Amino acid sequence: MKPIDLRSDTLTQPTPAMRKAMANAEVGDDVFEEDPTLKKLETLAAKKTGKESALFVPSGTMGNLVSVLSHCQRGDEILLGDRSHIFLHEVGGIAALGGVHSRIIPNNPDGTLPLPLLENSIRQSDIHYPPTRLICLENTHNFCQGSPLSPEFMDSVRVLATKYGLKIHLDGARIFNAAVALDIEVETLTRQADSVMFCLSKGLSAPVGSLICSSRQFIQRARKFRKMVGGGMRQAGHLAAAGLVALENLVQRLKDDHLNAKTLAEQLALIKGIELDQTKIKTNIIFFKLNHPQIDGDTFINLLEAKSIKILMTDPGVFRAVLHRDVSREQTETVAQTIQSILTL
Repeated sequence: MKPIDLRSDTLTQPTPAMRKAMANAEVGDDVFEEDPTLKKLETLAAKKTGKESALFVPSGTMGNLVSVLSHCQRGDEILLGDRSHIFLHEVGGIAALGGVHSRIIPNNPDGTLPLPLLENSIRQSDIHYPPTRLICLENTHNFCQGSPLSPEFMDSVRVLATKYGLKIHLDGARIFNAAVALDIEVETLTRQADSVMFCLSKGLSAPVGSLICSSRQFIQRARKFRKMVGGGMRQAGHLAAAGLVALENLVQRLKDDHLNAKTLAEQLALIKGIELDQTKIKTNIIFFKLNHPQIDGDTFINLLEAKSIKILMTDPGVFRAVLHRDVSREQTETVAQTIQSILTL
């Protein structure tokens, strides 16, 4: 059986159109800002997010790091959720490389931050405190069931940010999933953010790359930090060509991944030994708990891999399955049937 890999949407393979575009791309040296294909991609990214300018970076983690470095000085403090990717899975880069302090706020189950607690966490001017500079949000929120943040929530955070003179950075790794799920334009979700990062290499299926979008002045600053952390690239237009195909042709098909995720969640929720609230599945990410008297998490993973199915265990007994372009409706049926057979042994 062909392997079914649900560990992440980063596992998507480039499409034939991407491979052809990469091979034929017109390229130049991007450190000298002379790559025409990359410039075209950055222009398109800025337009879609409603920003003045954009910057291509190798990864979302670098995009978030460069953005925080561009917003903050050493000793500044940022506010972010306890389930956020920047806090959990980016190796503490903002502290190690930027000297930036994190103040953690518990995320609500839908990925939002409690607004009263967010406001109370903003530091007052005091010699003992690091100055609060930045609020970091995530949309969709990976570890909160891939939940999309609404424009109304973004508007509310903007009111707070303006009141206290703060900036907002949006980790929009899957922002196009959010826009498709909410049936709105991406710009509607990014307009209140001072900077936004989104990934090409997840559900959009490009092999490499993310974009930072913001004002021209911010992007000029970010470009220097990108060079500092080793992200300056030469003939990067070969990579940008795949990104152009992604943005021009592969956004609306994200609906298929969302539908497959909801279908799989419905089937998993019926299996004894699985705990899952299918009403929380809004995009392409499913989290569920295993509660089986005889099968633990490691055994479950091994039994699935023996059937050529891979998923990710994020905590003991907690699993994440991510639907993407390389997982078909028929394969989701196979996954559900296989899990049913394993748990009824």
